[in-house]
Amino acid sequence: MGEAYNPQEIEEKWHRIWDETNIYKVEEDPDKPKFYFLTMFPYPSGDLHIGHWYAMTPSDAAARYKRMQGYNVLFPIGFDAFGLPAENAAIKRGIHPKKWTYSNIRRMEGQLRSMGAMFDWSREIITCEPDYYKWNQWFFLKFFEKGLAYKKKAAVDFCPTCNTTLAREQVIEPERVCERCGTPVIKKEMEQWFFKITDYAEELLDFSKLDWPERVKVLQTNWIGRSEGVQFRMEVKDHPGKSFEVFTTRPDTVYGVTFAVLAPEHPLVDEITAPDRREEVEAYKYKAARQSEIQRMSTEKVRDGVFIGAYAVNPMNGEPVPIFIADYVMMTYGTGAIMAVPAHDERDFDFARRYGLPIRVVIAPPDWDGGPLEAAYTGEGVMVNSGPFNGLSNKEGWQRIADYMEEHGIGRRTVQYKLRDWLISRQRYWGTPIPVVYCEKCGIVPVPEDQLPVRLPDDAEFKPTGESPLKYHEEFLHTTCPKCGGPAIRETDTMDTFVDSSWYQYAYVSPYYDKAPFDPEKGEYWLPVDQYTGGVEHATMHLLYTRFFTKAMRDLGLVEFDEPMVKLFNQGIILGPDGNRMSKSRGNVIAPDPLVQEYGADTVRAYLMFIGPWDQGGPWNPKGIEGVYRFLNRVWSLVVDPAPASKGTPAEKDVRELVKLTHKTIKKATHDIEAFKFNTMLAALMSFTNYLVKAKATPLYGTPEWKDAIEKLLLLMAPLTPHIAEELWERIGGPYSIHQQRWPTWDEELTKEERITLIVQVNGKVRDRIEVEAGIGEEEAKKLALESRRVKKYIDGKEIKKVVFAAGKLVNIVVK
Repeated sequence: MGEAYNPQEIEEKWHRIWDETNIYKVEEDPDKPKFYFLTMFPYPSGDLHIGHWYAMTPSDAAARYKRMQGYNVLFPIGFDAFGLPAENAAIKRGIHPKKWTYSNIRRMEGQLRSMGAMFDWSREIITCEPDYYKWNQWFFLKFFEKGLAYKKKAAVDFCPTCNTTLAREQVIEPERVCERCGTPVIKKEMEQWFFKITDYAEELLDFSKLDWPERVKVLQTNWIGRSEGVQFRMEVKDHPGKSFEVFTTRPDTVYGVTFAVLAPEHPLVDEITAPDRREEVEAYKYKAARQSEIQRMSTEKVRDGVFIGAYAVNPMNGEPVPIFIADYVMMTYGTGAIMAVPAHDERDFDFARRYGLPIRVVIAPPDWDGGPLEAAYTGEGVMVNSGPFNGLSNKEGWQRIADYMEEHGIGRRTVQYKLRDWLISRQRYWGTPIPVVYCEKCGIVPVPEDQLPVRLPDDAEFKPTGESPLKYHEEFLHTTCPKCGGPAIRETDTMDTFVDSSWYQYAYVSPYYDKAPFDPEKGEYWLPVDQYTGGVEHATMHLLYTRFFTKAMRDLGLVEFDEPMVKLFNQGIILGPDGNRMSKSRGNVIAPDPLVQEYGADTVRAYLMFIGPWDQGGPWNPKGIEGVYRFLNRVWSLVVDPAPASKGTPAEKDVRELVKLTHKTIKKATHDIEAFKFNTMLAALMSFTNYLVKAKATPLYGTPEWKDAIEKLLLLMAPLTPHIAEELWERIGGPYSIHQQRWPTWDEELTKEERITLIVQVNGKVRDRIEVEAGIGEEEAKKLALESRRVKKYIDGKEIKKVVFAAGKLVNIVVK
């Protein structure tokens, strides 16, 4: 027995050496091709969990592989450090968010280093640093100049007891109560800041320059929700000058309108509601304000509403139709008003039946007898009950009615999107201050660039209500107007933390550069990101926002490309041992630190990559990690333990078999790591190791082919298990460092099978299997098949119609 494998000692040793030699520090090198590999940065919650490792260690392995291929690889790390948890900690624990955040960062930095990842720590960014969020504010000012940042009223979740707006995370669902005091949450209109992401809606639907998962593209496409239709105005009967706009994708059904619906929040509701309907309308508005958008849009809920005592006029036939309010109509989508055609819309059909409203057929279903419908008909058909458009197909009617509306000034063709502008205002402290002031004389005034950053005051006082302390911080609040020099009040809202992560990949290029968000010369070398990895749950927020930011940056002249990340890979989710999503409440969370202490980081890394396909995730198996630990011990013993005495010269066929298996393993491992199939790559390395363990006891040991096989095994392991590979590489006399060596290549000829099994079929049924040379030709294969003793009894005396040869696979004899 040789020296035992001691991962803790080895890993500590190599962490120290890697730090001393700055092995992972990268600089621009015009003589080397660059590769920017980025994994989503963590929030400093205080502890890394196994989910962080599952996201980061395979990314690290892939980044190391690119480096060994000869690329100059940028693989940075930082912290998405603003956010609500720090503020909650301030209220609950009496600790300042900044102190809580930085103590968590220091702890997590140590945990991240224990991974052995090749992060370039010299490029670390922390988004709550003033030198970072200064550029959030700079972007805001640039967006404001371009009309991409603006202020308007918007509905927010509001706690009447705490007297504050609440973030989504602060509302307990489905009860819709405040997490702090349990009071029912309501919707309230407040002045809010927005980024005009809708200006880029059409461009965001173009994925032609992205190698991203189809699922993400579909999610973004649906989220943006492009619809072509007609927008027109409906006048309110007996209310001169009052009207509202509706948008419809079905102008062909406009003669079937039998009622109209406004969102409960629509500003017209208060103006046109009849006095005798007001009490019921107000009660319904309050009920709607208690619901989230998800609840209101659910297909499971009953469609209900309230008649407001007013009528709208259908501009195509002059017919008055009753106006309702209903919570399934939203001010955040479309115009906040709809025309309702119950005969041809399932939602409207259910609503009409509930309230006894007419259901007028205007698109005749096939074989329609003129009677009432049992369900809404949404298919194609001939137009009926549609005045001068009767008899047209509804497709032609769509265009003809749209033409008529445009010609007569009733409406216009238009495109609408589900996508809403990005609400960035947060009534919280721990975020980037929005750089504007309010002056009685000058109005809204942006803070001049040379006064950035507008800093968060460190001595903010947190109240149990959760209200932003910036409202009460006199020194922060009161300032002078940059325009007139008179007294002014600072904006106390801070920015959504998604602003921080929308451009962070650019900051890594030249952290805390003081002349621009990043050094343009360095950006020209590194940008854009070549490979991004992270969870699919970010598809319609972070991943959409960062695309928007890049396009806006392009239009500001900061970059010359259109998309932030060329390639994207979404990893799956690591589940608890019980097969459920990990959560503290379930008690199934796996912490990595004890595992590292027991097995070492390499074992934890390798097990997470072996657990299953990276894009699918899987449950944590406490027994599974033991198998991976045994594998690393086998590799250790293979290299370190003395070999048993062996005699003689190895047989030529054994040498050839070793060489061929070495090349096959290199090819398999390379293809797998390219495709992020770490589990099958590890399986191939395990199989190769098992072969070498047996071969060690034979005359193969010590031959040049043996030494080459060991070198190649360690090189292939280096991205996955960097510490043990580095240690064993040193022990076999390899130059420092294994992570600076070139990835091994293979000889294609040596990966080919020498013999294959040729399947012989008669009329599609397998009748024999013949061992043949791998490169056998068609004529020889057919001859062997026809001469096979097992085949002859199925073809003798029969007419052979044809013989089909599939190279390297089979011969099929067709007989009659």
